[in-house]
Amino acid sequence: MYRQGDILIVRIDDDAQHGVLVAREAGSVVLAHGEATGHRHRIPSLDADLYERSGVPEPTERILHARKLVRLLHEEHDTIEIQAGKYWVLRQREYTPEAIRTVAD
Repeated sequence: MYRQGDILIVRIDDDAQHGVLVAREAGSVVLAHGEATGHRHRIPSLDADLYERSGVPEPTERILHARKLVRLLHEEHDTIEIQAGKYWVLRQREYTPEAIRTVAD
């Protein structure tokens, strides 16, 4: 399990279905955009892919497939090394009296 800011990355079974491949941005796999800062949680490697599946418990489920050790970068957080494998990519949520909402990074 890995955490970087408002992103949680949890290892899953290797046989998890992928879904639809998410396009790279400027050569990087982008796990999330920072709404407050515009910074990105990104993996600048061709050894990783990100997939999305709709119609699951989350509005959209994201699955990261790292074929080798990759590095997750963000301008305001320490770099994290992620081992090869498949992972759920989850956004942290917070409760307010008005609603449960995704944390803005």
